[in-house]
Amino acid sequence: MHFNQLRRREFITLLGGAAVAWPLAARAQQGGKLPRLGMLSPGRSELPEPGVIMLDAFVQGLHELGYAEGRNLILERRYAEWRPERLRELAAELAGAGVDVIVAFATPAAGAAKQATSAIPIVAVAVGDPVADGLVDSLAKPGGNVTGTSFLGPELTARRLQLFKDIVPGLSHVAALWHPHAYSDRTMATLLQDTRAAAQTLGMRLELVPADSPDEIDGALTAVASARVQGLIVMPSPMLYAEYKRIVAFTAGSRLPGMGAAREFPALGGLASYGVNLSDLSRQSAKYVDLILKGAKPSALPVEQPTKFELVINLQVARDLGVTITREFQMLVDEVIE
Repeated sequence: MHFNQLRRREFITLLGGAAVAWPLAARAQQGGKLPRLGMLSPGRSELPEPGVIMLDAFVQGLHELGYAEGRNLILERRYAEWRPERLRELAAELAGAGVDVIVAFATPAAGAAKQATSAIPIVAVAVGDPVADGLVDSLAKPGGNVTGTSFLGPELTARRLQLFKDIVPGLSHVAALWHPHAYSDRTMATLLQDTRAAAQTLGMRLELVPADSPDEIDGALTAVASARVQGLIVMPSPMLYAEYKRIVAFTAGSRLPGMGAAREFPALGGLASYGVNLSDLSRQSAKYVDLILKGAKPSALPVEQPTKFELVINLQVARDLGVTITREFQMLVDEVIE
């Protein structure tokens, strides 16, 4: 069972009741002061916000490494409610408070944290292209105070579009919902270039539909409806990820096949997704905090890129749309949601 299927209350009980061996972080050894982590999210603080699920998965990863909130670690959570200026304020607040490590979820938070401090170690979780986004010098040798995990891999965009066409035969006119400021200008330019090139190779007509904030989602979806496309692909973005529920409701109401970048898309009632399991990636990212608290420097800790991408299909949605998923194709699927 994925952690994001656990209820938070059960998880808190698990944290409180588990008997584990507590490692002694360097700070804790100096005068008994508990290490403090600043947890910085660009999104909202309430469930089922995916960012909260990722943050909780990270805390579970810490727990598996022997840390527990209030016992040998203090966590300070900050949520920017998708307001860029608020994100910068919160990053500066955490830096000013002198936390031992800042854990930044997604590229916008990592960028804000790096802007706020060059001294405090930053663990960036599930960022886009950390080199193109100016967070690190290189994946192997980050060089500064930032390290962590990336969710983008080579040829991921082209593969996602190819799989969408494989799932929905005859798909020739597709809308791509994208968030222009999800990552740096350089990373976004590459994403758009890859998407256009993949569509051209596959002989597909592509409509690029932007949404730069949650307030722009409804207008963007109206534009998708007006374009009379045969399918909707949602490009990678922390903000769009948080809006999957609204986007899925639109695809269901429009009887439109939809393809997302994370398993939460089909789990919420979309047709399919192809990408990294973000909860797993978030949980695995906790090891960076452990290494840093034990004395490692972020500059020397390589950024990890994903090696596994999962294809998830909602079979009931496929049936409702009249899309046949053959038994042979189901063998390629990592998870089938009935």
